[in-house]
Amino acid sequence: MPPRLPALSAHCRVAPTSASPLSAFLLQFMQARNASILGSLSDTPGAYNKRIRRGRGPSSGKGKTSGRGHKGQKAHGKVPARFQGGQTPQEVVQGIRGFENRFSVEMSPINLNKIQEWIDQGRLDPTQPITLKELVDTRCMHGIKDGVKLLARGKDELRTPINILVSRASDEAIKAVEAVGGKVTTRYYTKPSIKRILKGESESSFTPLGMTTPPAEGESPIVSAVASSRFLYRLSDPTSRKDLEYYRDANKRGYLSHLVEEGQGPSLFFKTPGTGTKRRSMKTGKAAASGENKLW
Repeated sequence: MPPRLPALSAHCRVAPTSASPLSAFLLQFMQARNASILGSLSDTPGAYNKRIRRGRGPSSGKGKTSGRGHKGQKAHGKVPARFQGGQTPQEVVQGIRGFENRFSVEMSPINLNKIQEWIDQGRLDPTQPITLKELVDTRCMHGIKDGVKLLARGKDELRTPINILVSRASDEAIKAVEAVGGKVTTRYYTKPSIKRILKGESESSFTPLGMTTPPAEGESPIVSAVASSRFLYRLSDPTSRKDLEYYRDANKRGYLSHLVEEGQGPSLFFKTPGTGTKRRSMKTGKAAASGENKLW
C-alpha cells in the first residue's frame, strides 16, 4: 500500500529554523491566499464584451422575435435612416445651420521645436533639403492631409540652419529659420501628389517643372523635364487664382515668385498703381469732324 499522507509529510518536513527579527517585521506585509482562489480567476468586467446572440431561445432574452417585437415595419425590415419615430424631424423644427466649405484645406502642422529635436537625435539631416518625404519617413509627422504648414512654436530652440520645403509657412516661422541662416520654400501640392511623393513616384522639387532642366533647341521645357526625370509622375502647379497669388508672393517664400516682374505685386487682379494705361479709341470719319467743329 502507498504511504499515508501524514507519514509522507513527516519525511518531507524540514527542521525548524530560528526566526529572524526581519521576518517578523515583513510578516505583516505578506498577503495570504487560499488555494480556492484558483477557481474564481476571471477577467475584469470591462475586459471583453459578450456578443448578443439573437434567436437562440427564450432563456437568452433575445430569442423568438430577437428583440424586434411582433409585426410592423421595424420587425419585417428597416425604417429609413433619418426616421425619428413619426415626430416632426429636428431639422424641420430647429432648422439647418452652418455649411460645409468645399474650398477649405486642412494643413498638418509642424513646429520648429519638433524639427530641432529630430535633428538633435540624428533622425533628420540638416545638410540635406527637408521635404514632406523626409518628415514622414523619420516619423516626425504621422500622416499628411492637404499639406504641411510650418509653425513657429519653440522658435527660440531652433539653432541649426535648415533648408525646408513645405506647403505653407507662418511669418514668424520664416523669420526664425532665416535668422539662423536657413531657407524656407513653399510649394503647391495636391492630395495625389502627396501620396506619390511618399511612395517615391514623384520628386518633391523646389522649382516649377519648366525650370528644372534647360530644354533643347525647339523642345518644350516641360517635355524636356519629363524626359530627363527618373520619376513616374510630375508635380502639378496651381491653377486657381487664390493658390497662384499665394505661391507668387515672395513674402510667403512661394516657389513661383520668380514669375512676378520687378515692381509688380503677386495679385492677378489688382495692378500696381501707375502701371496701368487706359486705352483711348481714335475717332474717325464724321465723329472726328463733329469734334473739330465744337466751340468748347
